[in-house]
Amino acid sequence: MDLGLDGKVIMVAASSRGLGFGTAQALSREGARVSMGSRTAEDIAAAARRLSKETGHDTAGFVLDASEPKSIDAWVRSTLERFGRIDGLVVNAGGPPAGKFDAFDDEAWTAAFNLTLMSAVRMIRGVLPTMRAQSSGSILTITSSSIKEPIDFLLLSNVYRAGVVALAKSLATDLAKTGIRVNNIVPGQIDTDRVQANDGFAAQKADISVEAQRARRHAAIPMGRYGTPEEFGRMAAYLLSDVASYVTGATIMVDGGRAKTIW
Repeated sequence: MDLGLDGKVIMVAASSRGLGFGTAQALSREGARVSMGSRTAEDIAAAARRLSKETGHDTAGFVLDASEPKSIDAWVRSTLERFGRIDGLVVNAGGPPAGKFDAFDDEAWTAAFNLTLMSAVRMIRGVLPTMRAQSSGSILTITSSSIKEPIDFLLLSNVYRAGVVALAKSLATDLAKTGIRVNNIVPGQIDTDRVQANDGFAAQKADISVEAQRARRHAAIPMGRYGTPEEFGRMAAYLLSDVASYVTGATIMVDGGRAKTIW
């Protein structure tokens, strides 16, 4: 199926590795021109070079600190200077630290607020003028399965990622008549550095090996395994594409059937 992404300009945050890279890779393979953002200049430059070499499509890497408003603004400006338009945005940021309520003071709550919720607000605010002028655009937020079932040791993520989904749902309604779509994509256990770190944290807490912890989680997934960033990226590319032109305000799970919620 042709997703109609050839030549489209898509911004993907936190894309030097993990879910962001898997999404950027899928988009580039479909012919999109990808503006990649990440905190470390060397890492994002290397990731952009890798995709350009692999797919032959125009890809650029920019330094992006998702918790800093000026950095987000600079990424948007640089994308427009390089590509001349913005057709899509993938909102993404590294997750806040693991822990329960007593582990976090006001400073930790504020840092997580800026990283997780305000990064989404600021990225979307940055691209909307261009998308409105074009009367088209697709915005996709990468959230967490904690929006469906709160995760015991990820309190900060539980709270702020739910806010991101509420933001996206509200905007989907507000922007529907402008030609701009807004959706959420929810990863389950995708085999990224972040999930591996969470496995280590949980294994230490349970006083078991990391291998035993991963085996426990595999057993809880109907498909019996973790997903791959490539599998996740293909669904993200679909939601960003014109093929999904009648999909907005949706929250799509990519979790191998793990979530038991109906809604």
